[in-house]
Amino acid sequence: MIVDTQYVRFDSLPLDCGATLSPVDVAYETYGTLNKERTNAILILHAFSGDAHAAGLSRTDGKPGWWDNMIGPGKAFDTERYFVICSNVLGGCRGTTGPSSINPATGRPYGLSFPVITISDMVRLQKKLVDHLGIERLLAVCGGSMGGMQALEWAVAYPEMVVSAIPIATTARSSAQQIAFNEVGRQAIMADPDWNGGDYYDKQPPARGLAVARMIGHITFMSDESMRVKFGRRLRQKEEFGFDFSVDFEVESYLRYRGSQFVNRFDANSYLYLTKAMDYFDLTNGTGSLVEAFRNVRARFLVISFTSDWLYPSYQSLEIVNALRALNRDVAYCEIPSNYGHDAFLVDIAEQSEIIRGFLASTYRMVSST
Repeated sequence: MIVDTQYVRFDSLPLDCGATLSPVDVAYETYGTLNKERTNAILILHAFSGDAHAAGLSRTDGKPGWWDNMIGPGKAFDTERYFVICSNVLGGCRGTTGPSSINPATGRPYGLSFPVITISDMVRLQKKLVDHLGIERLLAVCGGSMGGMQALEWAVAYPEMVVSAIPIATTARSSAQQIAFNEVGRQAIMADPDWNGGDYYDKQPPARGLAVARMIGHITFMSDESMRVKFGRRLRQKEEFGFDFSVDFEVESYLRYRGSQFVNRFDANSYLYLTKAMDYFDLTNGTGSLVEAFRNVRARFLVISFTSDWLYPSYQSLEIVNALRALNRDVAYCEIPSNYGHDAFLVDIAEQSEIIRGFLASTYRMVSST
């Protein structure tokens, strides 16, 4: 399946910080066909480093989408049955307006003049896209990690539009530990002399700081067991220690590689803005409790977590489940055994696929019968 990234421009977008962006571009992709009743649309919401290219092979570079193992004919999100949409988030750097975009007022990239954004701002822009596509109700909203935050925000902000929600490996509010890891990554970027206060677009980018930030983040995506199996204490292309500060261990080489690859595809300022949006995320803001936050939701929920995920541990998913159950909402919960840590929702997909496939099928039958 060869796919093209599409683009749409909106005149303006009001933000939670009080600012208004104008105009705003959105990059998105679609897979499958929207049925004549317009009842089979599913919105996929990407995690921190993802983008609009969720499935198929990009016509631009031939690379598969970040969730290609889940979206396509016969897969969990069966494109022979459902119409699947994925867009790059506000503040990103892959086609949707963000700090690397041109500020029409200056003719230069926004940099730090880009306003600070929130998860609800991202969702507000996604709603504009869904409205643009002529879709009044979404059969499902689904995402992992930061994408799960967006799925929860969708269900709360637009209850009449969401039939079902599938938040995976996520939380209803960022914990102190999660905020702490994000802050260390931000500090690594801002400590790089090449960051230049965010104004580096016609200069050398802060590659060293961004690479270190990604190395820190990648450690949190894995588990102790997965790192033991993948690397252990194996040395990298040597028989004994070098007794210097070059690479000795395989895990060191791997992290350096991950960091250097990330620099080639991600913007350092987007790293700052997106992590700050995750830090601010708290569904209880203004309500005092998760139960009150979910009071008006109508969606049925499938909440998924993974046993080895210590970045977004299962207790945070259970908080969501318990709040929904307190309101007698339709919610199913599954904690999937996995050794892959937080990355499990991207790589350990066999059981996840079967659970989601069944949940979507029953949801679609429910919608079709009414």
